[in-house]
Amino acid sequence: MTAATVQKSRDDHELPDPPKVSGKRGFGRPPSFGRSVKGLLFALSGIVLVALLIVGGIALSTYIDNRQIADARTSAVDSASEKVVAMLGYDYETAESSLPTAAEGLTGDFREEYLKLIQDSIIPGAKEKQLTVKVSVQGAAVISATPDTVDVLIFLNQVTTNIDNPQAVTTGSRLRVSMQHVDGEWLISQLAPI
Repeated sequence: MTAATVQKSRDDHELPDPPKVSGKRGFGRPPSFGRSVKGLLFALSGIVLVALLIVGGIALSTYIDNRQIADARTSAVDSASEKVVAMLGYDYETAESSLPTAAEGLTGDFREEYLKLIQDSIIPGAKEKQLTVKVSVQGAAVISATPDTVDVLIFLNQVTTNIDNPQAVTTGSRLRVSMQHVDGEWLISQLAPI
């Protein structure tokens, strides 16, 4: 083989020229230490930002829940006090209209039980004995609360008169009143003496 044949053989199978490298960093060079640190800092900044957003979201959610519970506590206590007075206080002359009206402040099975009780026992007994009961709330406090349910402890006094005993008799009571938020209003769902 002569030199001309070797040269011709190389020309037939030419390889592409290697890429030209300018003075700038580019293809074929390993990343510098400075670039890798910048990338790492950028990634860590992103992770910290995501973590801060998650913590902030949890804190905001907790704040909103606590605010709703605080609002529920105030509104439910006021409503419970008002509705208990309407439920338990009556005059024999107006009991037939006032007690069913008080049932509008109740909900669920408790409302049905109360309506049955006043129709079957309380209204007939009040008329027969000319019974008058005046109720006043002496104090109220929250036992437990969520945004939609609140249990309230109510201390009340009842002043009772009737045909057999025209002198007023005062009795004190403690009640556990369960309130439920229904259609924007606090209603009594259960009432039990303690």
